[in-house]
Amino acid sequence: MSSQDKKKQPANPSALNVRKGVDGGHDGMPGQSTGNSNGNGNGPRRRLLSAREYIDGVLSGDRVLLARAITLIESNAPAHQEVAQEVLTSLLPRRCESIRVGITGVPGAGKSTFIEALGKGLTARGHQVAVTAVDPSSSLTGGSILGDKTRMEKLAADPNAFIRPSPTGGTLGGVARKTRETVMLFEAAGFDVILIETVGVGQSEIQVRSMADFFLLVLLAGAGDELQGIKKGVVEIADAILVNKADGRGLAEARRARSEFERVLHYLRPATEGWTTGAFNCSSTTGEGVMEMWAVVEKFAELTKGSGVYDRRRAEQEKAWVRALVREGLEDLFHSHPGVSEQMATLEQQVARGELPATSAARKLLDLFRNG
Repeated sequence: MSSQDKKKQPANPSALNVRKGVDGGHDGMPGQSTGNSNGNGNGPRRRLLSAREYIDGVLSGDRVLLARAITLIESNAPAHQEVAQEVLTSLLPRRCESIRVGITGVPGAGKSTFIEALGKGLTARGHQVAVTAVDPSSSLTGGSILGDKTRMEKLAADPNAFIRPSPTGGTLGGVARKTRETVMLFEAAGFDVILIETVGVGQSEIQVRSMADFFLLVLLAGAGDELQGIKKGVVEIADAILVNKADGRGLAEARRARSEFERVLHYLRPATEGWTTGAFNCSSTTGEGVMEMWAVVEKFAELTKGSGVYDRRRAEQEKAWVRALVREGLEDLFHSHPGVSEQMATLEQQVARGELPATSAARKLLDLFRNG
C-alpha cells in the first residue's frame, strides 16, 4: 500500500454489531478494580467513560482510550454493550482505508517473529500498524494467558504500532469473538495495516479468512513432511505460503520446501479470483525476504482493487457477518430458553444411552423453543 493510501477515507458499509464478549469488570469496568496492590479486588477503579469520550479518544489516536474501547466491546455487561453499540455506530463511517492481513501457521514457525520484523519495516515506511494477536484464554478469567507484547517487545515499543492480545473466549483455534469489532476500532484510530495472527492451524482460520483481505500461511521446513498435519483446506484458503527461518543451515531445506509447495499449489484452485497463490522464503531474524513478502501483499491489493475483487470480498464478508450474528444470536436465545435448558441434559443422556434418536431429541428441543 502506498503512502497515498493512508489518508482517512470512509470504508465500505459494514454489518457491524456488538457480540457478547468477556465478562464485565475489567480494565476499570464495574466488578473489578485496577491499580490494586493487595490482590483483594478492592483497589481504586478508573472513572467510567461516556460514549463521546471513547469516540473522541479513538479518533484522536489516544492509545489508552483505544485499549479501553476494545475492553468495552469485549464486555458482557448489558450497559457496556449499549455504550459499545453507540461507539461502533459513530466510528463506522470514520474508518481509514486499510489492508487486513490474516497470518496463521504451525506452532514454532515464527509467526510472531515475522510479524514483529514486518511491523517494524512497515512503521519505518510511515505506516500505522495494528496487531491483534489472539492468545489462548484463561478458563477462569476469560483473558489472554500469553502476552504477545512480551514476544514482540520492539514492535510494542514502536509509537506507530499497537498490539492487542485478544481473549479467545474458548473458541477453537484461537479466534476471538470480538476480532471484527477490534479491527474496526483500529481503522477508526488511523491504522492502515491490520495484522491478525491466529494460534496454530485449525478451524478458526476459516473465520480469519472471512475478515482478512490477504491470508498468509507461515510454515517451517525441516519438521519432516512439510504437508503432514496441515489441513488441505487451510492451504486452499491461503493467498501465499511463507517458509520461514530460511537462514544458516536451514536455508537449503527452506528453499526445497518452497519448491515443493509451489508444485502443490499448481494443482489447487487459487484462494482469490484472478490471483496466483505462490510460495516464498524469508528469515524473520535476519530480515531477508520480509519486506519482499509485503511487496507481494501490495501487488495483491493493487491487482484485486483494479479488478473489483477486493471490494466484492469486503462486501461479501460483511453480509456473511450479518448471517453469522443472526445464527449466534439465535443459538444464544435457544440455550437461554428455560424449557430448553431444563430438558437439554435429560434428552442428551437418553441419546447417549441409545434410548432416543438424536433427530427426535433435537425436534423436541426445537418444539420447546418454538412453543415458548
